[in-house]
Amino acid sequence: MHALICREPGKLTLEERPEPTRGPGEALIQIRRIGICGTDFHIFEGSHPYLEYPRVMGHELSGEVLEAPASSPLKPGQRVIVNPYLSCGACHPCQTGKPNCCMRIAVLGVHRDGGMCERLSLPVGNLYPTDVLTPEQAASVEFLAIGAHGVRRAGVTHGHRTLVIGVGPIGLGAAMFASIAGSVVWMMDRDPDRLIAGAGLMRGAGAIIVDEHAPKTAFAVTGDNGFDVVIDATGNRVSMESGFRFVAHGGTYLLLGVIRDDITFSDAEFHKREMTLMGSRNALKADFDRVVAAIAAGMLPMAELITHRTTLAGAVTDLPRWATEKQGLIKALITLD
Repeated sequence: MHALICREPGKLTLEERPEPTRGPGEALIQIRRIGICGTDFHIFEGSHPYLEYPRVMGHELSGEVLEAPASSPLKPGQRVIVNPYLSCGACHPCQTGKPNCCMRIAVLGVHRDGGMCERLSLPVGNLYPTDVLTPEQAASVEFLAIGAHGVRRAGVTHGHRTLVIGVGPIGLGAAMFASIAGSVVWMMDRDPDRLIAGAGLMRGAGAIIVDEHAPKTAFAVTGDNGFDVVIDATGNRVSMESGFRFVAHGGTYLLLGVIRDDITFSDAEFHKREMTLMGSRNALKADFDRVVAAIAAGMLPMAELITHRTTLAGAVTDLPRWATEKQGLIKALITLD
């Protein structure tokens, strides 16, 4: 079968790989759609903190069941959403309902080869059948679930003022689910075009450009109180450190992005505000289910989120180009039909 491989930073090749062998408790699936996300761009650029090369990227996946154990609920021909977080099931977080931060987690396309290929064999428990979503919608569930998980973890609720910093796909997902939760949402980004596009998708969210006036503007829109919840989805150290100042007294700061570096903050300000600082990693099945329900109910602008498309062979040149040419890019998909 064909697979798209990142041999080293900056080098993609389309290669022939052996067909996967279905293991115990696994189902063999035909990949149908693959979302290209910030993680994939970071791997291509060489800036991902948890990766060894060469690597088959791809973790935003939908597929079709080819073979499944007779005892499983999956049947050949079923469309499935892939949960790419392969947990051990035995460690403390797995045993306490938090497999998203399993101590031995293997994320497809990061810790092990992922879905930028024609077929995969995966644990049955990581495949969620759906008959209500299209293949494109099904491949978009995972990135939206990350935002939904962060919003749920931060306790965003009706009447909250929420600021989302970084209006890429993950930030957009967080903003959308904060809005669904009843929060008043503002978005902040240094890219005016991306900010305008994101605010347009949200239809009513406020927009703050990152410049020398951003702190004053952010406080002005909250009556100089700050935001109840601030979510940073940038994966940028300067932004992550700057975000502390936007949090209201008694508020919550949630970090969705991840970087290699340490970040620092003022302990005096942190304590003065009795701020809650939270990390958010991956998503749980409940978040996947919540996203599926929102898409099925027409609550998310799916047709506008997916802006670019290519094939597995075309991604050899398209992915590197989109890593720098981001004008109009929200979410790109690889199609296998």
